Amino acid sequence: MPNIIKVFSGNAHKQMAQEIAAHLQLPLSEAEVKKFSDGEIFVEVKENVRGTDVFVVQPTCTPVNDHLMELVIMVDALRRASARRITAVVPYYGYARQDRKNAPRVPITAKVVAEMFMAVGVRRVLCMDLHAGQIQGFFNIPVDHLYAAPVVLKYIKENFSDVIMVSPDAGGVERTRAFAKRLNSGLAIIDKRRDKPNECEAMHVIGDVAGKVAILMDDMVDTAGTLCAGAATLLKNGAKEVHACCSHPVLSGPAIERINNSELKSLVVTNSIPLRAEARKCEKIKVLSVSELLADAINRIHNEDSVSYLFV
Repeated sequence: MPNIIKVFSGNAHKQMAQEIAAHLQLPLSEAEVKKFSDGEIFVEVKENVRGTDVFVVQPTCTPVNDHLMELVIMVDALRRASARRITAVVPYYGYARQDRKNAPRVPITAKVVAEMFMAVGVRRVLCMDLHAGQIQGFFNIPVDHLYAAPVVLKYIKENFSDVIMVSPDAGGVERTRAFAKRLNSGLAIIDKRRDKPNECEAMHVIGDVAGKVAILMDDMVDTAGTLCAGAATLLKNGAKEVHACCSHPVLSGPAIERINNSELKSLVVTNSIPLRAEARKCEKIKVLSVSELLADAINRIHNEDSVSYLFV
């Protein structure tokens, strides 16, 4: 590969950035990212980037605001250093859950973040499993939207049989149906009612899960209330056992305690977000790497090849 490609990383997920660079057979480029004593973020690019094709790997995970600012400040530094093109590689896109006005006087933060990226000089975005696919339309620049499906499907095929794919809510039916189709399995939906943010009550199951290995599919797991309540409901409806697969392990608040105390046999996630120490100790959590998938996409973007090849 020509040396005009460079991979940078903020502090959000250096391990993933190093894995991506290794797959590309490149060194991870040097940049200093630190804070002043008052909390302001300072970035200094430590090597020449003039005329290069730059990829900045930075999921905007917790602490979201710090990692978001690291990304936009690094992009500004690279643009002022005359990088030819800057692509933001954002495996987890923070603020994505607020993607529309669902109540009076609320923001659309997914759009705000998109505007920030474009304002500082991002010229392309590479992301994975957006909370809502239409977020791509918030950008006036190219967006390559990857899915963790190839990695997750491979794991399911190798480790489970006689499965039924289950959507934890109506919003995830399209995603779950796509998995069910490729696994040639059945589909079920959990009807739930959400009274407050991050709180839900699983009601009943639409579909026959009796005697099956039920696999709950979601794009992210935050406080794990949805998945844990869904697992209990599926077992009450005759499921043999319940597993869950999610792309983004946000795992905030009481998530780990809930998972440990739940009926879930396992929770399969990707490394789009680094696990905190408590989550790494949880024996139910299995992490799949999407670094090679992202590296392949970066290689294709750099060489102006089609990225759709990577879709299932």
